[in-house]
Amino acid sequence: MAEWFLYLPQSRLGITDLVDRSQAAEASGFDGVAFLDHVETPMAPDVAIWEAMTVATWIAAHTRRVTLGHLVLCDSFRQPAVLAKQAVTLAEASGGRFELGLGSGSMPDELARFDLSTAGPVARIEALGETLAMLKDYWGTGQNRDVVQAPTPAQPIPIVLGGTGDRMLKLVREHADWWNLPATKVDKLQEYLPSIGSARVSVQQMVGFVREGDDPHAIVDKSRRRFGHLGPGLACGDAGELIEYFAGLEQLGAERFYVWFADFAPVDSIAEFGESVIAAYPR
Repeated sequence: MAEWFLYLPQSRLGITDLVDRSQAAEASGFDGVAFLDHVETPMAPDVAIWEAMTVATWIAAHTRRVTLGHLVLCDSFRQPAVLAKQAVTLAEASGGRFELGLGSGSMPDELARFDLSTAGPVARIEALGETLAMLKDYWGTGQNRDVVQAPTPAQPIPIVLGGTGDRMLKLVREHADWWNLPATKVDKLQEYLPSIGSARVSVQQMVGFVREGDDPHAIVDKSRRRFGHLGPGLACGDAGELIEYFAGLEQLGAERFYVWFADFAPVDSIAEFGESVIAAYPR
């Protein structure tokens, strides 16, 4: 049975918009909502973006059922001991509805611009591995009992890691509960499955959703103009076509879908997707 998450980048939207969309996702059958983590909006630095952990905390306070997480928090943004404390606090405050998604940082120019890191990609992944090991220590499941923080998690906090490089996949095998396949590599899902160990499989997918009464050609054209650069990461179609598309990914091993809407996820799109696509799958 697949899980459905709304991927909701907290850019170009007000806080109230994020609450409304998250509540719509909860009401429409989504299992979770995930945000991104940047100091400035990727490829649009003048566009406002809200801080990721604060947004997740605010949405947790305004929802009751959905899981909250990120694709993904940047390791360089937060000191590991503080991140460990933040994660435990949010997990407890939300009633166990928080998952910790982590990555090594996808925009080195952003890291350098804000004096966060000048390390190269290999060093950043090595630092992420150190953070993951330290989190276990701070949470009381690692080797160093001298640094265990109080309180420890009331229940395990799932770790979500993404990426497809050899070094990142090694971290996935060692630490991840979930592995997320980036949208641009959706067509290579089967190639990576032997390399992820026991981690469960999630897929990030942009959709150009043709709602009932929409002009299919207009929706597809607009979606491709906006997000055609994602290649296979963009899937366009009406409910029936998307049901078939996601069923195909599920047959290949995907257990969770992070749905990213090409129309920036207005409430009506979220609701209709839930009623037509998600509702077609057994719950």
